[in-house]
Amino acid sequence: MISLVECPRDAWQGIKEFIPTEKKIKYLNLLLEVGFDYLDFGSFVSPKAMPQMADIQDIMNALNLENTSTKLIAIVANERGGLSALEYPVINYIGYPFSVSETFALKNTNKSIEQCFEDIKRLNDEVVKKSKEMIVYISMGFGNPYNEEWNINDTIGWIEKLEQAGFKNFALSDTTGNASSTTIKEVLEVAVKKFTSSTLGVHLHVIQGEENEKLKAAFEAGIRKIDGAILGFGGCPMADNALTGNLNTLKLVEFAKQKGELPAKFNQNKFEEAIDMANEIFGSYH
Repeated sequence: MISLVECPRDAWQGIKEFIPTEKKIKYLNLLLEVGFDYLDFGSFVSPKAMPQMADIQDIMNALNLENTSTKLIAIVANERGGLSALEYPVINYIGYPFSVSETFALKNTNKSIEQCFEDIKRLNDEVVKKSKEMIVYISMGFGNPYNEEWNINDTIGWIEKLEQAGFKNFALSDTTGNASSTTIKEVLEVAVKKFTSSTLGVHLHVIQGEENEKLKAAFEAGIRKIDGAILGFGGCPMADNALTGNLNTLKLVEFAKQKGELPAKFNQNKFEEAIDMANEIFGSYH
């Protein structure tokens, strides 16, 4: 079965107008009823850098986790944010965007790749102490828009180095939607063959209309853990083309159905309710 990762955090992080906390909480609690395998629900970052996340503590205290099997992913950009996230026992995974582009590493974390590597290793020591796990998002994993030299070995080499440092869960990310489906498939095929003891997924930002070809590329390469965001809204505010958009979860669910890979626990009725609410929340921000 395809593991479905819903990413509302990525959908709203770049919206400048503050979305009321009550709306976020209501939406997240509805998503917890849908039956996603994972929910990338929020991030522990500086409110100055990401104002939309200033209410993360209020959100944490209002999540209804009693009747859900969905695992929570919190995104952090440094050790300090990770330690804040670890204060909440209900968070299952700490996600860290690790860029293989030097330019994007500096834009996103104000650190070099090597500094990020040291940062994430220190954080992982604390994560392991709390019996949790890190998901390393390999940002710019399929190339970059900065005219930096890149090839498959850049991405594979860093995953290998991270795996040797003890990391076992990776999401290869097309942060700006620039990668072709051919490149996506080539990188993923090498990764799937090489890193057999790790969990591999994809986090793809895509231009509308390219969803199916990129889903097909990931699926045929052997990937079964895929991120999406309802309506395909969002993107990385630190990237040059910030709101390229996430892979639309509607397209992901349709694809999973066609392949007979949709998890049995997936609640279609709740999903349709979530689509309606997403339209209500995000409609005015398009």
